[in-house]
Amino acid sequence: MIALASLLAFALTCVIVEITPGPNMAWLAALSLARGWRVGLAAVAGVALGLSAYGVAAALGVAAAIENSAFLYETLRWGGVAYLLWLAWDAWSTAGDMAPEAGAANHEHRSAFRRGVITNLLNPKAAVFYIAVLPEFVTPQAGSIVAQTLTLSAIYVAIATAIHALIVISASRLRELINDPARLRPIRRILAVMLAGVAIWLAWSTAR
Repeated sequence: MIALASLLAFALTCVIVEITPGPNMAWLAALSLARGWRVGLAAVAGVALGLSAYGVAAALGVAAAIENSAFLYETLRWGGVAYLLWLAWDAWSTAGDMAPEAGAANHEHRSAFRRGVITNLLNPKAAVFYIAVLPEFVTPQAGSIVAQTLTLSAIYVAIATAIHALIVISASRLRELINDPARLRPIRRILAVMLAGVAIWLAWSTAR
């Protein structure tokens, strides 16, 4: 069993990591402002799946293999940057769009879920977290390393999902308060610019 003090310290670390502005925060806020909380929560579910996949990969040693391969790491890194820039452009170009009709809701949910998964599978910062941060809280004396890694990964995903859901609900509330596409458009475009800035920062901060 992992010591309670280690679990609390890890949980605090996860909170700090997740409240630091990043690609998920800007994108989820922009998406929820544009499409509402239901689509936003579908995206949150996709993000959670992407982060969970990294947790399993870390437990199996795949994440370490990516970290140790320059080609795989750079492919992941630039793929993530390019995808974030595309999401920023999509948010900018659709800033004035209204919410879709009811018949298109399922498509919107699937699209948001898929983008959430892809965004995090192409996020090298997620891989670095599982390689550089999470292992610091794993101790051989506490039992199976694989089991500890999966447990800590589950805690991280749970905390990240709660924070992402809060971002979605907050952005949706703002959308309801303003309730005017003309006034929402500049806010959405500011978030789109922020997302593009995060993509550029990601390219710089993850360079080797």
